[in-house]
Amino acid sequence: MSTAMNFSTKSFKARPPDKGAFPLDHFGECAAFKEQFLECLRESGSESSACRPRAMAYLQCRMERQLMANEPLEKLGFKDLIDEKPEAKPEKL
Repeated sequence: MSTAMNFSTKSFKARPPDKGAFPLDHFGECAAFKEQFLECLRESGSESSACRPRAMAYLQCRMERQLMANEPLEKLGFKDLIDEKPEAKPEKL
């Protein structure tokens, strides 16, 4: 009976994790990118480094459609794949 009147227990409030949780692609907006990545994995014998450009395209698709938080691709490990050309300066006449 004493357990029914126990008011000293604190209520637990669930909160989502900061990273790692994102909406599922219920409408298949990025399914083509996912399939290309998975096909690359099958062809390369599960060698993920060979499929990094496709993984980057898939993550870009997810970010563009707000299926995951926008993160710089450099922070996601794709710095070496990003074309970092210096902007052409206008020539003086």
